[in-house]
Amino acid sequence: MKKKGETHMTRTTEFYIDGAWVTSTTGKTLDVINPATEEACATIALGGQADVDKAVAAAKRAFQTWGYTDPAERIALVEKLAAVYERRSGEMAQAISQEMGAPMKLATNAQAAAGLGHIKAFLRVAKTFVWEHPLREGAEAEHIVYEPIGVCGLITPWNWPMNQVTLKVVPALLAGCTMVLKPSEVAPLSSLLFAEMLDEAGVPAGVFNLVNGDGPGVGEALARHPDVDMMSLTGSTRAGTAVSKAAADTIKRVSLELGGKGPNIVFADVDVDKAVARGAAHCFQNTGQSCNAPTRMLVERPIYDRAVEVAARTAEATKVGEPSEDGNHIGPLVSQAQFDKVQDLIRKGIEEGARLVAGGPGRPEGFNRGYFVRPTVFADVSNNMTIAREEIFGPVLSIIPFESEDEAIAIANDTVYGLASYVQSGDQARAQKVARKLRAGMVQINGAGRASGSPFGGYKQSGNGREGGVEGLKDFLEVKAVSGWDPAAA
Repeated sequence: MKKKGETHMTRTTEFYIDGAWVTSTTGKTLDVINPATEEACATIALGGQADVDKAVAAAKRAFQTWGYTDPAERIALVEKLAAVYERRSGEMAQAISQEMGAPMKLATNAQAAAGLGHIKAFLRVAKTFVWEHPLREGAEAEHIVYEPIGVCGLITPWNWPMNQVTLKVVPALLAGCTMVLKPSEVAPLSSLLFAEMLDEAGVPAGVFNLVNGDGPGVGEALARHPDVDMMSLTGSTRAGTAVSKAAADTIKRVSLELGGKGPNIVFADVDVDKAVARGAAHCFQNTGQSCNAPTRMLVERPIYDRAVEVAARTAEATKVGEPSEDGNHIGPLVSQAQFDKVQDLIRKGIEEGARLVAGGPGRPEGFNRGYFVRPTVFADVSNNMTIAREEIFGPVLSIIPFESEDEAIAIANDTVYGLASYVQSGDQARAQKVARKLRAGMVQINGAGRASGSPFGGYKQSGNGREGGVEGLKDFLEVKAVSGWDPAAA
């Protein structure tokens, strides 16, 4: 009988390769740490080159069949996966909460739910996607065909595990690709459970493979492998650079979803309390561990003092609690390394002269263990400070004043990143004009949510390619032009 909170998976030290659970060739293991207790909650195996070679060989063999299946067959498999995922979503939420510290309400309603949402959204796309068509009217003999790119190496992060795994695995499956998944070694339990779900849904041997490991041991081996046709990575910009360099020798397609330093422009013509509280709460969501978080709040000078008060009050009202407890609180950061990084950057903000108005270094009151941090707000931040330049990946908000619309746009765009930007204004026409001038892959106006299937991705060092919807499916497809096509003979 398993204890409450203990993982239900029995194969945590095995990999899923060629339709079977197999042991690692390296003999190396790693403890998975529950960030709320700082204690091991599971042990995984760490793979190496031989494990990658075995998984890639299985994927290459499987592609000879899976890559030529009818889209209807692939859609049927993913529909089975959706049913299995929905039935086991409670297990998924538990695994995510345990491995990365998401409170159960967030783990259930956002983290695990995102995976099912993406599966269903990609099914909608695949059912209406035109897989082949004439180039244009009058050029019917020029036939355009969308085909799977081949064997894909998929590397996913720990902060939104199933959100990212499903954004890669599901479109790859629907496109006809085969794949090797390397989930984050920090939060691998959800991906092991996902492998169980795929197996239960009847994925053919070799189509989906999972090898746990770290970046140097497995990630680089995948990126360098001559039989891998595409690498898709979500992670830090540093990891994206490493994968790009490793993949360059074999001219792979590389799709990257990387870091962000999202600006949130708040003009004076808004409901200040509502807009600022919403922006601060968004920054703190998932304990600040989201690449698209609005971490730089740019506030027009007439409402600046009020905005600082509201943001500070929002931080102080943000509850921090155990992941296992029900409620709207935030949980711990994912790891000791992440805790230390966030603490160092909070201290750096103080040292560089930003005004601390809420939170600060150390754990919240009542916590003497676990990677819990205090929701923190800095005012009087200049855009050249470290806390305004670096992605903190914690619940830390920097507030920067501006005098004019042009200055706000200049500050917003003065970053190496370009993932998500936010605009708050009572003038819809101005908000839309500013949105066009922001160098980011996504802009949200006045708190509007993103629609299902909307492309997710960024400009500059936030990566390339897009995930979700039809653009996310196309990332896994090649385009073939066939001349001399006779539609009557097809």
